[in-house]
Order: sequence, then C-alpha cells, then structure tokens
Amino acid sequence: MATGDMIERVLDILTLLADHPQGLPISEVSRRLDLPKSAVHRMLAILVRRGMAVQDEYSQRYRMTVKLAAIGFRFLAASGITDICQPSLDRLAARTGELVRLTLVEDDALIWIAKAQGALSGLRYDPDMGQAVVLHATANGKAWLATLDEAQAVALVKARGFVVPARFGRPLVRDEASLRAELALTRQRGWGSSIEEGEPGTCAVACAIVDPQSRRAIGTVSVAGPAVRLAPERLAEIAPDVQATAAEIADLWPSRKVMEAMMGLAPLKASNG
Repeated sequence: MATGDMIERVLDILTLLADHPQGLPISEVSRRLDLPKSAVHRMLAILVRRGMAVQDEYSQRYRMTVKLAAIGFRFLAASGITDICQPSLDRLAARTGELVRLTLVEDDALIWIAKAQGALSGLRYDPDMGQAVVLHATANGKAWLATLDEAQAVALVKARGFVVPARFGRPLVRDEASLRAELALTRQRGWGSSIEEGEPGTCAVACAIVDPQSRRAIGTVSVAGPAVRLAPERLAEIAPDVQATAAEIADLWPSRKVMEAMMGLAPLKASNG
C-alpha cells in the first residue's frame, strides 16, 4: 500500500472510530472500510503506538482516545476559537462569583477540562484537568448519570465501587438504593448537587450539556464554592442559571458550531438561554 493510500486509510479508521465511542473489532473495521484485516491491524497498531487509539483488554475492540481531541483543543486555543466558548463560563462565573467548571464525556467517564473563576476573564485549566470525576459523589457525576439509562448508570458506579478518595467528604450515595434515589431526584429537578461530598466544606450544583442533535450528554457544567456561601437553598437559586449556561454551551459546542464557523458554512449564533 502506497504511503498516500495508507494515510487516507488511517484517516478513514479514525473517522469510523469517532462515530463508535464504544469501539469496534478489527473484523468490523475491515468490513466497513473494505480493507484486509492484516492492513487494518497494522494501521491500528500505529494509532495505538501513538496513543490515539486503545484496544479494550476484555472485548478486544479498538476505540479512540482523547489524544486527538487534546490536539484539537490545542489548535482551538492557539487559533483563538476558544473565545467562542469562553464567555459562557465567564458570564456564569461573574454572576455567581464562584468557581465554574466544565467536564467532557470520554467513554464511560467524565474528564475535567476547563474552568472560570469568579469574575476573571478567560478559561483557566483546573489542577484536576484530565482527571476522571468521581461519578456518585459529585454534582457533575450525578448530573451526567441521570441522563443515562438507569441500569447503565448503576452498572458504571458499581463497577468502580461506592468508594471515594481520602480527601473527599462523606458521600450521600453509599449503595445502589441511595444511588437510584439520588438519580431520581436529579432527573426530577434537572440538576445534580453535592453537599460537602466531593470536598469537605464545599458544595456544588451541576447540569448536563446535551447535544441538540444526538440528545446525548456531551459534558457537564457546574458551580462550586464554600458551603457557607452555597447552602442548599442557594444551590437551588443558582441551578436555573447553570441550566441556561449548559444549553448555551451545547448550542456552541465546537464539534459542530465551531467547525461550521471555521469552514464558513453557516453563521455562528449564540443562544439567548
């Protein structure tokens, strides 16, 4: 296979895997792209070696990692396209005077990717950036889990166990029954909360960012701060603002809107939510 052809086929594989976050076996990649399994194996091996794909230990399926997305974020930051998303977080941070954080769904996890603090301008990366969110003991985790099929949500938490890092406070969710009850409450009111669970002395409220096309949660946005300022009643007051910001970010999400703007395919319009 000529070098140019191989590059095209590698890009085809990446495009295919991007549409299947749960991964695909070599045989399926081969069938869909009409390529020999041996050739697919060689190209997947290159992607794995470069950290852009990974093979699941149990299912043997191949899926993309966040490395390619990270490269995209670097490009967005360098090109100034992040300016499109920054105001949403900054406005919420300015209105609440608290820490606003953004997470991204990656496979079966939430990853911290950015934050805005108080009235300061621009996104600032959080020390936890790139780390997975503890799903059952954080407002962000609960907000995302509540968007999933309940059996799937329960399975995700049970697979990790009802445990928290030593630095965490006392989690409200300690078993399957309390998890189901908390998810029911989260779905009913449309936002998740954490009362001195994720960190002692801190409280948070979070909402899922739902892609308007797929109707799947692609991340979460949250407001967190000291318990003395964010008592439960204050969280309830802030929640509608967090929901509106989540809707605004969904409308501006780079996967669709930013690329349209870059290509000049359509004007970029901000949501009034």
